[in-house]
Order: sequence, then structure tokens, then C-alpha cells
Amino acid sequence: MSQKDAVLQHLLTGASITPLEALRICGSLRLSERIRELEAEGVQIMHTMVKAGEKRVCSYKLAY
Repeated sequence: MSQKDAVLQHLLTGASITPLEALRICGSLRLSERIRELEAEGVQIMHTMVKAGEKRVCSYKLAY
């Protein structure tokens, strides 16, 4: 299974995903690129900034 497919499968469960979760789930260091690939295929994804410790990261979730 490709990284893009693994990210999509995770999103289809209704869960959100952050870059750290993507690294753990599918080994992807480029979650934003996987999201862009999915969006290019017509998948609608919401982007939200969330706090992760002292940093802010982007969290992605399917937009229904």
C-alpha cells in the first residue's frame, strides 16, 4: 500500500491526521504532499492548525 493510500484509509475512518501521526502510520515525512495528491484526485480535505506541544502543525480531516 502506498503512503497516499494509507493516509486516505486513515482519513476514511473519520480520524484526523498530523505529520507526526503520518510518520508513525505510514512512514511519510511529506504529509502535505500526500494531501495535495489526494486533493488533485478530487478528495476534499479540511486543513486546521492545531497546537502540538509548543508548536503549531496542520491537521487534516476529510470534509464531508
